[in-house]
Amino acid sequence: MTDTDKAGEGCRYTQFACIGTGFSGIGLGATLKRWYDISDVQFFERHQDLGGTWFANRYPGCACDIPSALFSLSYEPNPDWSRVLPPSVELWEYLDRVAAKYDLRPRMTFRAEVKKAEWIEERARWRLTVERLENGDEFLHECQFLFGATGQLVRPKKLDVPGLESFEGRVSHSAEWPEDLDLTGKRVVVFGNGCTGAQVVPAIVGQTKHLTHIVRTKHWILPGVDQAIDDNTRAILKNPIMGRLSRFAIFAFAEDQLRYFYTNWDGNRYRKKVTKQAEDYMRKMAPAKYHDMLIPDFEVGCRRRIFDPGYLASLHAENLELTDTAVEKIVAEGVRLVDGRLIEADVIVACNGFETEDFMSPMEVIGVNGETIKDHWAKFAGRPEAYNCSVMSGFPNFFAILGPNSLTGHTSAIMASENSINYALRVIKPLLDGQGTTAELSFDAEQKYVYKMQDALSKTVLATGCGSWYVSKLDNGKEWNMAVYPWTQGHYWWRSLFPVWRDWQFRVSGTPPTAFFQVTLVALHVY
Repeated sequence: MTDTDKAGEGCRYTQFACIGTGFSGIGLGATLKRWYDISDVQFFERHQDLGGTWFANRYPGCACDIPSALFSLSYEPNPDWSRVLPPSVELWEYLDRVAAKYDLRPRMTFRAEVKKAEWIEERARWRLTVERLENGDEFLHECQFLFGATGQLVRPKKLDVPGLESFEGRVSHSAEWPEDLDLTGKRVVVFGNGCTGAQVVPAIVGQTKHLTHIVRTKHWILPGVDQAIDDNTRAILKNPIMGRLSRFAIFAFAEDQLRYFYTNWDGNRYRKKVTKQAEDYMRKMAPAKYHDMLIPDFEVGCRRRIFDPGYLASLHAENLELTDTAVEKIVAEGVRLVDGRLIEADVIVACNGFETEDFMSPMEVIGVNGETIKDHWAKFAGRPEAYNCSVMSGFPNFFAILGPNSLTGHTSAIMASENSINYALRVIKPLLDGQGTTAELSFDAEQKYVYKMQDALSKTVLATGCGSWYVSKLDNGKEWNMAVYPWTQGHYWWRSLFPVWRDWQFRVSGTPPTAFFQVTLVALHVY
């Protein structure tokens, strides 16, 4: 039977399809090959090359904020990082090497955006409608297993300031930094002082004629951890045992930081310690005139902490001004503040984050009985959620890698991505062995899991009202955390190691769902 026969007229078929080619997509392709020797997978990527976040984000100063030993795939260690916190170009090069090792590039279609994914029950297939972005043409693709590796920090948030279209200079979002943007001798206004803004400002202030940094929120800033890795250290890390020990030590230290998220006695005590450390550092490093603008009045951990990439020192530059005066509007010449002052500008840089509530957009996902993913989430306060951070009932054979509530505020997201992938590939192992065609989660299991998670999150510092992007306000005044995992990554690893089989229904396409009856047999497939 040909691929076209399997999928239907005008379609191509692969057993697996994945949307996205960042860490999660490449991790999926590599793990399929490592575990099951499967290469029958097609990747769709809207950018012109692989890398996801680390292709899109090329702004000056862009780097990860987790030590490189941990910000990598566990089975593909890299002893050759140049820095503790490597720049984005090194992370992209790392992903490119991993993709080459597992021969993934030939299975990637670039400048292709999946507009719709629809479950075809009678065929036990997902049918994808894909647009070629270079010309607008559409084509169909079918698969048995669909993975969403789109990430949560993908689509730039529009700058919510009136008058942006009237500005006569250049405007750039940090995630869409143009290669030809020359800031030499320019007057620059930067919006946003989170992790990205704190990286951009020190990287560009020396080039500019004048830089105005408009801050609208506050963040706890801790002493920087980045430094160059010398040749001797790299030589030591080339020893596999030393490399693993280094990774484990960093993992253990990072996991210990989870303590300050909890509102129990130990968490409160630990937060006070970290708060004092951060405040002392900020007062020491930042100009005194900016202390009131910078030092938060909320607890450490409520928003993502920043390891200082040189930001506080850059505030001493003579050509830099920090202001927290509210913006009235953007005009042709620059930015007008509510006090009437005009900040003249040649370039506006937006470091204001991403559309985190618009998960998997603009793709429309349609599951069993025509239910869309947004219809499904309407049953859960209208906000993104998922069982084990990756699965939703009514969407068979579909897994979101780094899905809702998979992120952390204390450690590497790559670990969560690996856990998501490993969990999914364990769940579908019976299907790969011919014991059915469809795996579907029960709604009751999803509901119990999701509300247990939200209850746990309500008892953390994340729920103390600092206005973090992690948390969404509901119409009833309550909050819904759609981003963060409330427990340790060790907990997520263990849960992903042993799927709860009673929460799943396995069946042959076209037959009614029944509980999987061979629990013992399934257990044999667990690695």
